[in-house]
Amino acid sequence: MGNLSTPKTVQKLQKALHAKAKAEAGYRFYTLYDKISREDILAHAFAQCRSNKGAPGVDGQDFADIEAYGVERWLGELALALREESYQPDPIRRVFVPKANGKLRPLGISTCGIGSA
Repeated sequence: MGNLSTPKTVQKLQKALHAKAKAEAGYRFYTLYDKISREDILAHAFAQCRSNKGAPGVDGQDFADIEAYGVERWLGELALALREESYQPDPIRRVFVPKANGKLRPLGISTCGIGSA
C-alpha cells in the first residue's frame, strides 16, 4: 500500500472494535453502519483501494470513473446509503489467478455500485 498511513481516528475505531471482540468472544456486532459510514473511514478505505490500484469489479467502474463523477460526491452517496441502510453490494467478481505450481487460485473482487459515471 505504499506510504499510506492509517489516520488516528480510524486506528481508534479499529482498536475499540478489536478490544470488544477480544473481550467478549460471543459478542455479535449487528449494526456497524454508523461506523463504516463515517467520512474518515470511507475516505481511508478509498485511499487504500486507490493506492493498491484495485481493479474494477462486475460493475466495470474504475477509479477514473469515480474521479470523473467526483470522489467526494461518490463517497457522500455511499455514506448516505450506508446510514439509511439501503446499500446493497453488487455481486463479487470471481477471477482465477495462476499460482507458481500451475494451479489456479480463486480471487473475489468486490465492487461498490454507488453513483453512475
